[in-house]
Amino acid sequence: MQHCSPETLALAALREPLPAEDAEHLAGCEECRREVASLRRSVEVLAVPELAAPGAPVPPPPHLWAGIAAATGVSAVPPSQPPPPSEPPLAPVVPLRRPARRWLALAAAVAAGIAVGAGAVAVTRDDGPSGTVVATAGLDALAGEDASGRAEVREADGHRLLQVDLSAPSLDDGYYEVWLLQPDAQRMVQVGAVTAGDTVLPLPPGVDLTAYPVVDVSVEPLDGDPTHSGVSVARGSLS
Repeated sequence: MQHCSPETLALAALREPLPAEDAEHLAGCEECRREVASLRRSVEVLAVPELAAPGAPVPPPPHLWAGIAAATGVSAVPPSQPPPPSEPPLAPVVPLRRPARRWLALAAAVAAGIAVGAGAVAVTRDDGPSGTVVATAGLDALAGEDASGRAEVREADGHRLLQVDLSAPSLDDGYYEVWLLQPDAQRMVQVGAVTAGDTVLPLPPGVDLTAYPVVDVSVEPLDGDPTHSGVSVARGSLS
């Protein structure tokens, strides 16, 4: 059986309409549905306010012009430095702008599609999760923080899901991440990114909830570092 291409899986992760043949295959193929779910973390992580809309123009760094000149053999100077009178004026260069959310998300999803099956990632679902609730935790705000919520572990179709209902303010320069911690917080397991409201995340295969019973919500900066920032806003123990 031929599965959906990485490009098709990326479009499905963005909830874009698919050709009828691909949509029919996706509806009946559990493997492809899992891959679509796995791509959505990149989309959700990048769907943050400062990347959702173009920001102020960002001027190119000065050394960019020297690199262009060296690579092309053309003498060039930045627009802010007028050329000598003996040379014709250079065409203006439009300052770089941040890409809009849609294209950032699509690029992330397509890039992730190249490594299909790389691991468990976050999924935001419009319909409620199914399955049997096997553990719950109230998420209490930590000192000085304004975040709270509830977490439930569900078992469905041989998979375990973590549903997080989070009440928290929007972030200007970061995103929320969920972790499973040991009671002494010496070791932890990354689960995935969440937003305010309901988010459903597949639990990493084989994680022992008796060894990692603490659900922790942290604020992570947009720095590409996958480790815990050390800034937790809400926490609770599964029971």
